[in-house]
Amino acid sequence: MDNPASSFRPEPGSIPDSPGCYLFRDGNERVVYVGKARSLRSRVASYFQSPSGLAARTVAMLEAAASIEWIVVDTEVEALHLEYTLIQRHRPRYNVRYRDDKSYPHLVLTTSEEVPRARVARGKVAKGDRRFGPYAHAYAIRDTLDLLLRVFPVRTCSQGVYDRAERTGRPCLLHHIDRCAAPCTGEVTREEHRALVEGLASFLEGETAPVLAELEQQMHAAAEELHFEAAARRRDQLLAARRAMEKQQAVTEKPEDLDVIAVHEDELEAAVQAFFVRRGRLVGRKGWSVDKVEPLTTSALLTSFLLQLYAERPDEIPPQILVPTMPDDGQALSTLLADQRRAHRPPGRGRPVDKVRLNVPRRGAKRDLLATVAENARESFQRSRLQRANDFDARTRALGELQAALDLEEAPLRIECYDISHLGGTEVVGSMVVFEDGLPRKSEYRRFKLSVDVNDDYAAMREVLRRRFTRLVEERARPVAEREEEGVRFAYPPNLLLIDGGPGQLVAALEGVAETGVEDVAAAALAKRFEELHLPGGRSPVVLPRGSEALYLVQRLRDEAHRFAVSYQRTRRRKAVTTSALDEIPGIGPTRRAALLERFGSAEAVRRVSEEELAGVPGLSRTLARTVLAHLQAEADQPGGRAANPPEGTKEST
Repeated sequence: MDNPASSFRPEPGSIPDSPGCYLFRDGNERVVYVGKARSLRSRVASYFQSPSGLAARTVAMLEAAASIEWIVVDTEVEALHLEYTLIQRHRPRYNVRYRDDKSYPHLVLTTSEEVPRARVARGKVAKGDRRFGPYAHAYAIRDTLDLLLRVFPVRTCSQGVYDRAERTGRPCLLHHIDRCAAPCTGEVTREEHRALVEGLASFLEGETAPVLAELEQQMHAAAEELHFEAAARRRDQLLAARRAMEKQQAVTEKPEDLDVIAVHEDELEAAVQAFFVRRGRLVGRKGWSVDKVEPLTTSALLTSFLLQLYAERPDEIPPQILVPTMPDDGQALSTLLADQRRAHRPPGRGRPVDKVRLNVPRRGAKRDLLATVAENARESFQRSRLQRANDFDARTRALGELQAALDLEEAPLRIECYDISHLGGTEVVGSMVVFEDGLPRKSEYRRFKLSVDVNDDYAAMREVLRRRFTRLVEERARPVAEREEEGVRFAYPPNLLLIDGGPGQLVAALEGVAETGVEDVAAAALAKRFEELHLPGGRSPVVLPRGSEALYLVQRLRDEAHRFAVSYQRTRRRKAVTTSALDEIPGIGPTRRAALLERFGSAEAVRRVSEEELAGVPGLSRTLARTVLAHLQAEADQPGGRAANPPEGTKEST
């Protein structure tokens, strides 16, 4: 059996014997796999051996590929960094991908604001803010924060509540129950409040001993001076601080900073768990699931994972990382992480370090800690496997069933679905949603504002597909490097076009495609009434079996395209309500304007109705109706008036 990549095998002498990255591309010049190597020559050559010596998934990747190219760098560290950058840019189908098990919450101090506040947040935070965690449950953060607010009464209110208190001069209830120092009304200065925030941050980072010592000293001093109420408050604060410390479990004998990483895997999937330890206390944990779409050893998987993890949190790289086995390119990885730590570590936070150590503990407390994290990874793997086995199999079956039902040459790995939405011919919009490998690819969704507001779904569908495939032709004519630099996505054609509608919408869509010169596009239309797929050329509709995965997939696509189009159309309508040509007409206030737009949809539609229809709107006399029509017509007749130009598109339209 010949190697599927033999048609584009490069001459061995043309491949440099240097560190670098290599990229496999398919027939549409889309990157399907990115790899790195100490020696490009030996690594690239390994792909062109007999298929019997390659993993099944590697053979599948080579079958999808049509060309290979490489980028030479000076060092292994640069190759590591370049590989990660290329994977993030291209999202190749055959590179491993990490998915958060769920969205983990953090405790965030908004130190980027003039008056910081503490809040629970998920996902990204503003630049300059400080976050702690992640925590397994939001209630765990809130319980800890409730205790710490007794010691560090920092602001937790929203900006609206803060502004209202500042305006009225009356602090909210949190101040009266000693949970906020009230910087809004000047009970403390902004400098004093920021000092409280810094104290809370230090406590969360593990600097607990100074806080406890200070509270205890203040308690004894107040008692000696017979200020018993003040002493009781300090006692309560001391107890609250100690209870908050109990919630941060001590896991190492010394107050050190480290992360602990463990993996549980089989040939196809893996689960990764990370525990974050600061000052010897467990302050957060997080889990990921992995589809091993490329054959990876545990060492290679760890290298890939650590690059991903610390790209997400470059300001939280500890000086020590515990791993179950030494990652590939361990020395280069250690150097790269140390460089990132120095570059992103905020001033005054943490001790400066010259390197980041990757350790495999063999005995003692750290070995026990790694075993605990490994047990968590094993349990996470079992849960993930039970949850996702059916999902992965179902997606595979759905694509296979759809390929067979529509007689496609290959499985429709990229499906684009289109829908049109409008209200009586006003604010006509279109939507394009993209599913890849049976899953939504929301970064590639697009919205279209049609050039003319007309109640003609066929014309609208024709225009949307013409615009989409015109962009395809334009982008494919540009150099690959140029369009990749700009992050262009329209250069990749779909394996299947799915149209929300019947035969008429399908014919109109294909007419729009044909106007661009693109041929041989697989297409179908899903009619909602009988849930049957209409095919080009008047062929008999395809009825997918009830309960089949293929039917479920196309229904999801159709419903998602409809949702996306309707939400955009409603957004346009709301915008029309707030900014309209009706605003400029004397005698038309907010109430009458809303009534007109509710009845007719837009100012352009109002201009086209008769005086009698307009006078039928509640609140409009015949005289005022005549004034409205005269004003709108005069505006339309002006050069450059609203009716003289088509509605503008949006940033998302093409």
